[in-house]
Amino acid sequence: MKADLYDLDGNKVKSITLPSQFEEEFRPDLIKRAVLAIQSHKRQPYGALSKAGQRSSALVSRRRRDYRTAYGHGISRVPRKVMWHRGRQFGWVGAFAPGTVGGRRAHPPKAQKNFSQKINIKERRKAIRSALAATALKEIVEKRGHIFKEIPIIIDSKIENISKTKDFENILIKLGLEKELQRIQVRKIRAGKGKARNRKYKTKKGPLIVVSEFCKLLKSAQNIPGIEVVQVNKLNTELLAPGAMPGRLTIYTDKAIEKLEKENLFVN
Repeated sequence: MKADLYDLDGNKVKSITLPSQFEEEFRPDLIKRAVLAIQSHKRQPYGALSKAGQRSSALVSRRRRDYRTAYGHGISRVPRKVMWHRGRQFGWVGAFAPGTVGGRRAHPPKAQKNFSQKINIKERRKAIRSALAATALKEIVEKRGHIFKEIPIIIDSKIENISKTKDFENILIKLGLEKELQRIQVRKIRAGKGKARNRKYKTKKGPLIVVSEFCKLLKSAQNIPGIEVVQVNKLNTELLAPGAMPGRLTIYTDKAIEKLEKENLFVN
C-alpha cells in the first residue's frame, strides 16, 4: 500500500510504501476483544467493607436454662442484640442478619472480585495490526465522524521537535484538518450523576499522533482536547480504536513508519 508523505507546510514530498502491518485483515470482533481486555485492567475495585453490619455482638443463646436466652419467649430465631435488661427480662432488637436495621447485606459487591480479562499475545498483536490497517480505510474512518481530505497521513518527523501548541495547531490546519479541530472543540454536558463527580463534560476523540520516540510533541500537543500523542512501540488497540470502534484518524511520522517496519512491531 502506498501513502503520500507531507512536509510541515502540508505539501506532498514523495510517496512511500507502508509496511506489512497495514495489510492485515480487518477484524472488528478481535479489536473489540482486545479493547475490552485493556479496559478490564483499568476497572476500579469497589465493594462493601468485609465486616460491615457484623461489627456488633448478636449472640443470643437458644438453650433452655441459659442466662440471656431467647428460649421460651415465643420469638423467632433472628440474631438479636440486647439493648437493655432487668434481671432475666431483656429488650432485644434484630441485628447482624440481612433485613435487620444495621445488619449486613445479603450479597454485597466484593472488592476482591477480579474483573480482569486475558487475551493471547498473538491475538493482541493481530488486533493491533487490524486496528492499524483500519486507520488507512477511508470508509471506516469516516464512519467515526472524522473530517479529513486524504488518509493515511504521513508527515515529516520534524514535527516531533515542535515545542509550542500553537505551532502544532497551525500544522494540522495546513494538513486540511481545520474542520476536524473545530469538531473536537465541541463539548457536551454529561447526562446523569457524572456531573457531580468531576466529569461534567463529554469531549470527542480527535486525531492520534504516532511518533518514533520520546519527544517535545508529547507535551506540546496535550493542551488540545481530544488529541493524543503516542510512541509507536507503545501503541495499543484502545488508542487506535477508542470505545472498541476502529478507524481513528491517525497521523504517523515517517520515522515511526520506518521503526514499525524495521523492528517488525506487533508481528508474530
